[in-house]
Amino acid sequence: MTAPLMPRATAVWLVENTTLTFRQISDFCEIHELEIQAIADGDVASNIMGLSPVDNNQLTWEEIRRCEADAAANLVANPMERNVKAKNLKAKKILSPSQRSDKPSAIAWVLKNYPQLGDSQICKLIGTTKPTIEAIRNGTHRDMMNIRPKNPVTIGLTTEKDLDKALSVAQARLEKASQPKVKKAKDSKKAKPAQKKAVKKN
Repeated sequence: MTAPLMPRATAVWLVENTTLTFRQISDFCEIHELEIQAIADGDVASNIMGLSPVDNNQLTWEEIRRCEADAAANLVANPMERNVKAKNLKAKKILSPSQRSDKPSAIAWVLKNYPQLGDSQICKLIGTTKPTIEAIRNGTHRDMMNIRPKNPVTIGLTTEKDLDKALSVAQARLEKASQPKVKKAKDSKKAKPAQKKAVKKN
């Protein structure tokens, strides 16, 4: 599954308010188990205020209690959090909290791996704005320190088909942009013999 909204803050809350194991919290928040242990020991995230996944409608108390009673069980997010990615593939309007928070990471991934894509294409793929893209590109985004590139396909912000289509359009645009230069060079070569003939007639 996709990590919850603000995973470290969520992990802090789960450590402070539940008896879940480090592994269970680690799996749910997609944070290494050793970091969860460090949070519990107060070595890291001491300045982070906990964020309740229950208040964000990502977990229920019933689900937390179930996993507290069974250390081998894994936390299962609410249906809204689990199913919204599938809905988003058909109608890119509803996003889970975790998907919204992952948008900057998805933009960073696209900029790193496919710089040939235009800003308007990235806006359409991920559902973002050009100022946001520019801020991430030049490193001025307000959350730049926490952004880690994530594939937008794997986190449900777009489909492999749409990404491939955008890449094809970008490639075609690049090829088209290079064609006038080649044609112009050919025209200049053709012009030279004509100039020589004109000289012979005189």
